Amino acid sequence: MIHIVEEQVREILSVNKAVELLENCFGRLGVNQAVNHPRRRIKMHNRNLLHYMAAGDNESGYFGAKIYATSATAGARFIVILFDTETVSPVATIDADALGQIRTGAASGVATKFMANPGSQTLGVIGTGWQAETQLAALACVCTLKKIKVYGRSEKRRDAFAEKMSVQLGVDIESMATAEETVRNSDIVITITNSSTPVFEGSWLQAGVHVNAAGSNSAKRREVDSTTIEAATLIAADSVEQAKVEAGDLVQAYEEGLLEWERVQELSTIVRGVIPGRKSPDTITLFESQGLALEDITVAAYVYEQLCQA
Repeated sequence: MIHIVEEQVREILSVNKAVELLENCFGRLGVNQAVNHPRRRIKMHNRNLLHYMAAGDNESGYFGAKIYATSATAGARFIVILFDTETVSPVATIDADALGQIRTGAASGVATKFMANPGSQTLGVIGTGWQAETQLAALACVCTLKKIKVYGRSEKRRDAFAEKMSVQLGVDIESMATAEETVRNSDIVITITNSSTPVFEGSWLQAGVHVNAAGSNSAKRREVDSTTIEAATLIAADSVEQAKVEAGDLVQAYEEGLLEWERVQELSTIVRGVIPGRKSPDTITLFESQGLALEDITVAAYVYEQLCQA
């Protein structure tokens, strides 16, 4: 068994490759070639948390789990353990901070590829932290972006983020003074924050917009308001089962009587073409990203195999 460190993950796993890998893995999930178990958590008296989630992929021949611990004062520590499904031997442990960042962005990339209007060119992003970097990078893989607008509460941070990502992507990125300016007239909107309350008003959305809500994985937190939920003709989740537990945007709308779970589709059914990603150019679509263990296992297996072949 080998241990793979963060630097090796970053050297091997590009965002573009991760988008390709996740598109394929969602196709397998939809035909029962892969199995995903939702995240569960253990909370201690000191309020620190242990999170664990597991998945298996019949095609790749690996199963495993991601385990991570979080603390308000000590930060977070992530690790994936990967097993061979034939020998049932552990083959690798993998530092999974960068792995998680890349696959989270890649999942939004897959959803956008299938749910956004073809020809979408303007992206509005609320959130300018570390996770937002791969959100932009993944969308640049699946869209020809002409303009990107970003908003965060700190002017200094959002200006620095806009400058850094503009150089990285070769796209004009504008730091916006308000969330409203960021959302209005955007073809695609991404929320990637740790906010517990909605970060924009649904009334700001234009017809035909696609929204990726990627920041919340707690039933007590939400980035998207009920107006957006009601306006969305198509809502998809990476896992509806998991969304019922921790997609605060949807859980709270359901509790308000504004959402029936039957409206929420599996992203895998859209990727496989069972249902269309949008009904018309004016349709508003919403992807709720919770982050699946299968996504972690898929990209972890790729990194491991690339190292074995080196």
